[in-house]
Amino acid sequence: MKLPELKIGHLVAKLPIVQGGMAIRISMAPLAAAVANEGGIGLIAATGLTEQELRSEIREARRLTKGIIGINCLFAARDFAKLVQTAIDEGIDLVVSGAGFSRDMFQWGKESGTPIVPIVSSARLAKLAQKLGAAAVVVEGKEAGGHLGTDESMKKIVPEVVAAVDIPVIAAGGIIDGHDIVDAFKMGVSGVQMGTRFAASEESGAAPEFRELYLRSTHDDVVLVDSPVGLPGRGLKNPFWNKLNSDEDNSPKRCNGCLKHCSKSFCIVEALNHAQQGNMESGLVFSGEHVERIKEILPVRVIVENLLREIEAYS
Repeated sequence: MKLPELKIGHLVAKLPIVQGGMAIRISMAPLAAAVANEGGIGLIAATGLTEQELRSEIREARRLTKGIIGINCLFAARDFAKLVQTAIDEGIDLVVSGAGFSRDMFQWGKESGTPIVPIVSSARLAKLAQKLGAAAVVVEGKEAGGHLGTDESMKKIVPEVVAAVDIPVIAAGGIIDGHDIVDAFKMGVSGVQMGTRFAASEESGAAPEFRELYLRSTHDDVVLVDSPVGLPGRGLKNPFWNKLNSDEDNSPKRCNGCLKHCSKSFCIVEALNHAQQGNMESGLVFSGEHVERIKEILPVRVIVENLLREIEAYS
């Protein structure tokens, strides 16, 4: 099977693979640029960054690659509009919106000529996104890591979305190897998004302890977490997960009001920051459902070479 180019608006990626935007500080300039250098689309995770930090990351990514660089931003974040506008001001190639979308952001994209790509989990939302002006949609199933909008499998949702819209459909959730990519393209998608596999790369912003947890984890270590964002999150068992499931009070001692709505059961930003820094006692590690299939930490270039070899062998 020869992979087709992925066309999103005026953008053309020779490799139809989007690297998932994993916050906080997992998907930064080095990872996004490495994927873009292989012909894919690299995403910087904007959630949890200041406007100046985001500007710096975009500029660093531009220094490292001439490829396609976008951002992923959590719609639930209070700074969503500021971060998206900052990225657009910096000339970002595309914007991916996670955990929701609004009419406004499509207007920002229209005014600036920036493709806007929401993550959706149903054909109904995909049709609405297309009507509002989405350049493409990422369709994420329950197999994905991080915050989830559905408990249904990507393999069920994707064909429904492909049949419902005329814009490019990008499959996400549980895609680890070339076998998964071929299966996704057989469902009629235009591309795939991969997060977990790239989180376990040398260019990932995750600490060694974070990446080692990926390598040690079995399928039984993958759990759902009741996130204060208001959506379930898929992650891994670790000491912090044990705390969340104990009688311990994990509510934040101080609150920066970073989310539009928050249950305050624990501080999600603090927990993700701790994980990125390698503090497993206080850190929440997000992961996709099939993390146990990742056996080693590799450079992005080698990961892509392996994927292409697997695609050829499986096709």
